[in-house]
Amino acid sequence: MPEPSPRRPSHTREVLYRAFQRDDGLWDIEGEMRDTKSEVFDIPGEGLWQPGEAIHHMHIRLTLDTAFVVQDIHVAMDSVPHGECPSAQATMRRMVGCSLSGGWRQTIERHLGGVQGCAHLRELLFNMATVAFQALPNAFSGDAERPPLHLGRCKAWDFDGPLVQKHHPVFFGYQPKPKKPAPPQA
Repeated sequence: MPEPSPRRPSHTREVLYRAFQRDDGLWDIEGEMRDTKSEVFDIPGEGLWQPGEAIHHMHIRLTLDTAFVVQDIHVAMDSVPHGECPSAQATMRRMVGCSLSGGWRQTIERHLGGVQGCAHLRELLFNMATVAFQALPNAFSGDAERPPLHLGRCKAWDFDGPLVQKHHPVFFGYQPKPKKPAPPQA
């Protein structure tokens, strides 16, 4: 990157993801988010945070089966700026039974979007799918009918690209079937 213009630090967001294979055959995917400010941060009537003190410090643990279906979810909100924030934890249970495959972000928005949930927990949850796909060994497998989940999801794994031609020649030039629109919500 080029040398930046003169500047001073303002906000830091640290995000960490970890994946664990459990002894019972399930997988735990953990995410942690921590927001801090470089100067004193004051929300009148809510709180005063010192430089480096966590304003947001949140954790999510998803437990998945090998088909990428959420079996359990746990959430902790160690630091939040508003008293109402912790009430968003209970709605996270709506994700149990949901699949991280195809449409994960839309599923999150449907179950936790807007005032149903917490924007910060949703943001942390979004990227847990990519961590799961990196961790679970069957994520990069497919079968004769269905390509591996990572194909067609980025420039490197373009169905018409050299990596697919080299590593998954049966799917070189593959045309995914259009998704059927979701039925209207009642």
